[in-house]
Amino acid sequence: MSAVSPVPGTSSRLPSLTGMRFFAAFLVFLFHLSLLDAYSTHGQDHGPFASALKNGGWAGVTFFFILSGFVLTWSARRDDTPRAFWGRRLAKICPNHVVTFLFALAAYAYASATWGRGVPNFLLLQAWIPRDDVFFSINNPSWSLSCELVFYLLFPALHRWVRSIPETRLWWWAAATAAAILLLPLAVQLVPAGEAFGPNHANSPLYGHSITQMWLVYIFPPVRVLDFLLGILMARIVLSGRWVALGVLPALALTAVAYVVSLHVPFLYSLNAVVVVPFALLISATAARDARGDGTAVSGRAWVWLGEVSFAFYLIHQILLSVAQERFGYREPDTLVEAVGVAVLIAAASLLLSWLLYTAVERPFVRAWARRARAARNARTAQSLPAQRDGNDRPVTVGTS
Repeated sequence: MSAVSPVPGTSSRLPSLTGMRFFAAFLVFLFHLSLLDAYSTHGQDHGPFASALKNGGWAGVTFFFILSGFVLTWSARRDDTPRAFWGRRLAKICPNHVVTFLFALAAYAYASATWGRGVPNFLLLQAWIPRDDVFFSINNPSWSLSCELVFYLLFPALHRWVRSIPETRLWWWAAATAAAILLLPLAVQLVPAGEAFGPNHANSPLYGHSITQMWLVYIFPPVRVLDFLLGILMARIVLSGRWVALGVLPALALTAVAYVVSLHVPFLYSLNAVVVVPFALLISATAARDARGDGTAVSGRAWVWLGEVSFAFYLIHQILLSVAQERFGYREPDTLVEAVGVAVLIAAASLLLSWLLYTAVERPFVRAWARRARAARNARTAQSLPAQRDGNDRPVTVGTS
């Protein structure tokens, strides 16, 4: 397979991956839905819905982390500067975060908010604190943005380093990175378990497990850099023409099998170790197919639109789920039809608010930053050009009316 040349500065040649972002976000939605009292129990035991989705949240975020490294590498600009890159990424995530943080406080989290929880959440530092009442407080999904900030900070250096790796060794480095992720749960078991999730988490798949060990495997930002790095390496493999002939459907089948396996392995291994390699292969296979111009079932305009609003959907959905239970007291559906109907209603409301957030907040800030950066770049270019002079060595003014 020959090397692939993406469109400079854009990920527009990866429509399928854009569409798949929504599936990952929706998997997180289903996971959080399964934690509500109305969906998490059947008598005294977890029902089939909650049991099937118990690893959906972990898997969805792992997919995002690998995809983030992959897409940023795919769309990297050779003439980009770290400052310009950091500005673009902050313009994308921070406005949405601030709005949803305030929305969560106003909607339901005001009762549990303290300075020790609110300040780290607002500053996106919560993932550095090994306490579930901090990293999962206020707007729960925003903990992953705490990791993303670290990814963005390190990306210019990581990308430069990965570009220096000989193409013949890229697969070796990808395998070593994946092996580190797979071995991490084994190493973490040597750490004292410490405090466990208590009675207030009885409906959660975390119940009874060590907070410290879970944090070290799944939340701690330096550890999650490995997922991000794997995405960078896989993008370089595809771009350099080193991708193997693995199709999207076999990669998707492998991913499905891995997820089922994750439901039956010890807790620390179920968080991301089982699915990380299949996800990396699926993302790479999909990108390779998009690059050939073949597309997939999720490369159409509707799926791309869903992918574009998926970040807002990811940040907004938990708030509506919490409001349904904590403010409206929805804890026990009378019928299956009612349970499904309420779930569809919450999903639709989340999607509507996601579109509003994307349209009124995310996209305007991203475009405003792009205009500002473009103007600054043009100004620097104009200053660097030598002034035109006439025969008397005087600057020539371009005519204006």
